[in-house]
Amino acid sequence: MAAAPKTAEDPGAGPDGTGAQGPYRTRRQGVGAALVRALAFTFALLCLATCAAVVLELTLAPSPASVGIAHTNLRPGATIRLYLDQPSVREAVEQIGGNILIGVPFGLLLPVLTPRLRGLLRVVAVTSAVILLVELAQHFFVEGRSFDVDDIILAAFGAAVGYLPLGRLLARWAHPRHRHWWQRAGDTLLRRRPAA
Repeated sequence: MAAAPKTAEDPGAGPDGTGAQGPYRTRRQGVGAALVRALAFTFALLCLATCAAVVLELTLAPSPASVGIAHTNLRPGATIRLYLDQPSVREAVEQIGGNILIGVPFGLLLPVLTPRLRGLLRVVAVTSAVILLVELAQHFFVEGRSFDVDDIILAAFGAAVGYLPLGRLLARWAHPRHRHWWQRAGDTLLRRRPAA
């Protein structure tokens, strides 16, 4: 006796009633993708919180030995040039590279957390704002530390380095349906345009 043909209502049936690509499987795939994205969001949040804790530990620790040496720098590039003019290449790499590394996690993880933080300018702006607050806290509340605008510049550069190669791809994966405001505005204009 021949088996009855599968229908679209059958969980194993496809759109034409014969395959295994029916609406139930599509729904399961949607739930699975949402679960993976939720896990990615949670992982990104934990990583960013861990990185923030490390940054605060490194930058807000008092440095009594630097009380007479530390000075405020409001001239962009002054401290970077000072590091580059030092005879010790290792110390220059540690100082400059360390400040750049502080910003890299922001570029990687901020766009994964929310589609509102997709885009190079937004990532750099948020990173700069966070490091600005850290620098102000150093200047006013931490012994032996002072405000340095170059730390903000280097961290912002690090955020750009993190975002451009990998953070952008992670954001597209985490928020595939997100459209920028100019794309949505273009769609609205097209819908309002009267038919010829």
